[in-house]
Amino acid sequence: MVFMQSYCEANSSISHTWVDEGISPCFYFTLVPTILLTISFLLGTIHCVFYQKYGTVMEPKFIPRSCLYGFQQAISALLLLQFLSLIVWRAASGGELPGYVVLYGCFSALGWAWAIALLRVERRRVLVMDRTRGHSTVLLLFWALAFSAENLAFVSWYSPHWWWGLENNQQQVLFALWLVRYIGTGLLFFIGLKAPGLPRKPYMLLINEDERDVENSGQSLLGRTEENQSTWQGFRKKIRLLVPYMWPQGKISLQVLVLFCLGLLGVERAINVFVPIYYKNIVNELTGGSSWNTVAATVSVYVMLKFLQGGGAGASGFVSNVRTFLWIRVQQFTDRVVQVRLFAHLHSLSLRWHLSRKTGEVLRSIDRGTSSINGLLSYIVFSIFPTIADIVIAIIYFITNFNAWFGLIVFICMVLYLTLTIIITEWRTKYRRDMNQQDNNAKAKAVDALLNFETVKYYNAENYEVSRFEDAILKYQVSEWKTQASLAFLNQTQNIIIGAGLLTGSLLCAYFVTEGKFQVGDYVLFGTYIIQLYTPLNWFGTYYRVIQRSFIDMENMFQLFEEEEEVKDDVNAGNLVYNQGKVEFENVYFSYTDGRRILQDVSFTVLPGQTVALVGPSGSGKSTIIRLLFRFYDVQGGCIRIDGQDISKVSQASLRAHIGVVPQDTVLFNDTIQNNIRYGRISASDQEVEEAAITADIHDKIMTFSEGYDTQVGERGLKLSGGEKQRVAIARTILKAPQIVLLDEATSALDTETERNIQASLAKACANRTTIVVAHRLSTIIGADQILVIREGQIAERGGHEELLLKGGLYADMWVKQLQAQDSDSSDTEAKDRKSEKLQPPSTSSGHHGH
Repeated sequence: MVFMQSYCEANSSISHTWVDEGISPCFYFTLVPTILLTISFLLGTIHCVFYQKYGTVMEPKFIPRSCLYGFQQAISALLLLQFLSLIVWRAASGGELPGYVVLYGCFSALGWAWAIALLRVERRRVLVMDRTRGHSTVLLLFWALAFSAENLAFVSWYSPHWWWGLENNQQQVLFALWLVRYIGTGLLFFIGLKAPGLPRKPYMLLINEDERDVENSGQSLLGRTEENQSTWQGFRKKIRLLVPYMWPQGKISLQVLVLFCLGLLGVERAINVFVPIYYKNIVNELTGGSSWNTVAATVSVYVMLKFLQGGGAGASGFVSNVRTFLWIRVQQFTDRVVQVRLFAHLHSLSLRWHLSRKTGEVLRSIDRGTSSINGLLSYIVFSIFPTIADIVIAIIYFITNFNAWFGLIVFICMVLYLTLTIIITEWRTKYRRDMNQQDNNAKAKAVDALLNFETVKYYNAENYEVSRFEDAILKYQVSEWKTQASLAFLNQTQNIIIGAGLLTGSLLCAYFVTEGKFQVGDYVLFGTYIIQLYTPLNWFGTYYRVIQRSFIDMENMFQLFEEEEEVKDDVNAGNLVYNQGKVEFENVYFSYTDGRRILQDVSFTVLPGQTVALVGPSGSGKSTIIRLLFRFYDVQGGCIRIDGQDISKVSQASLRAHIGVVPQDTVLFNDTIQNNIRYGRISASDQEVEEAAITADIHDKIMTFSEGYDTQVGERGLKLSGGEKQRVAIARTILKAPQIVLLDEATSALDTETERNIQASLAKACANRTTIVVAHRLSTIIGADQILVIREGQIAERGGHEELLLKGGLYADMWVKQLQAQDSDSSDTEAKDRKSEKLQPPSTSSGHHGH
């Protein structure tokens, strides 16, 4: 009997489960930790044994980074510490320390320590054949029982042995510790359902997908985003990218505006507190029989405060309108800086990236990303932070001016509201992300079809393209329906929580008024304040959704920012010092993808003023040599030098300033012919543009157009013929007046007569300039100083035209085949001419037929 008295409190026994309208604390605090410790230790040990015996260590790249996982660990550690703190506090308070308190603290601390260990094991090891996702049943069961046990305390609401009365310091401390446990276990359980920090898919599936990704690398433009990945993934990294736009560097006037807007934000918080207080004073003064002067003064102050505040969160007041007006300049600065930086970044990316991009998808990502940044900053700074501040102020105000129950009601309501809002919104993320992907696909198909308008017409594929576009829209609308339906579910959940909190608080306040503890004005104050608080809180879900949607919309844009430049200037890269124009390729190796060499051990030298021609079959690597010299790519072995300087050690801008390129496929801007030619040297005069056009044999053709040099060339120059586009490109290069000229089949789109006319122009433009020509028609490079025959990425033959013919090798075979093809074309042309003469009707001058 002595043991029972020392284990339980005086006049209490563990055998009594129900005492004074509540559960016996001795029984409750013995049963709960025993069950929790048994579950965590017994089932947890089995769990760990299986993971050690049949599991494997996960590769770090498959373990997602998660702030919520760290939050889980922090909450678990806090709960463990509060159990130990309970024992220390009860021992230090000088009162009786029952045995069940020691058992409760020790058992619970051991149970939670084991739960933390399980959490860490699941983070690092995985059952390879496990087809489930998320936390194990052991952890979820432990958290669920721990949260249920804290809810069981509500059964003892009217018991004097529990802390609900808050009548002394001991009850207040116990209540505070229970509040920590209640919130902590609840958060752990609800967050645990999402299982942050753990892979979203079975481990073997992740490994297989990773292998496929390696095989298919480079096929996706914007990278793959895990479907169920939280939008808060990498939150710190995203915020770091946003900080420069939140604080305008080097703009003193804008920085002053930012600080002033933040000051107005603080003024709004103070006004929100005083509006309900003055409303309460008006009611009390009217019911209390105060003088007219007093009531009039109070009403005037109240109306002034309402004028400054506005009609709540939905209707802006004077202060809010002033802040919005002042923020316009900051918002414009942000929008401009984001778009300019992203545009510059895209131009710095490699040719490899631009060849694989989808223009419609990129433009859509830029459009959504830049517009979402402004919304994100505004909602975070002017909506989320103020709403949280209002909640904290309201809780403190109700606790100090009413009593702790009102603060608790507001606190629980807010926690439930915010927690469920976050959980449901995170669940909705996959639908929003999928909707964005379908939107991208629809826009990409539309843009692709419009850019290839002629091809669509050639093959009568209008109905096919319309059908594809309609299918893409239908897929988008399926995702859109899921997004809207889940939004409706979220709104209903929020309304239920808000209604329950308002009903509970209003009933309690009305009860105190009827008991004479509160005045009528206090009820009005509570109703006004709580509705004023719920209005922005009701918008909080919208704010959170907008912020989350902005993060989703910005993901593609962030991925564009994260695309690294493949060709970068060295930190100490200097300018290319041009002397004579000697070009050297020394043992150059290059491949576009691993495992397939394009160039192998290519070495040659182009002396100053010489012309070197590159010939060979398609795909042999001729154009690649041009691209490497222009430094669209960096070599993977060997070295390229100009006047003895390694081009990888000089700045790209200085290198390209000395090189002019006439590409095989000429693309013009949707502008005038004059501006397209002037692009070779922006500062050139109209006369210089015309002289370049004359040299390129395009001037006479331009003058036949009704608008002359002001003729619009259309999208990608489609209004001009292939030959006209190529001659514009040649004129553009002539205007640039480079020291080194690269001709990548520059006359491939020209007819024979025009080609002969322009050869002399090209020869004049390339005179005394180092020139490298990629040619398909061997007749155009007979006069080259050196001809290199490229086959399978290697130089198979080299020498002059006559020399290579005498060798009788690959070049000679190519020459003979081209001559035979020309003879065949000539024969076919003559035969057609003779046939057309036979089919031609007799002339009327030869006489009339007889009757």
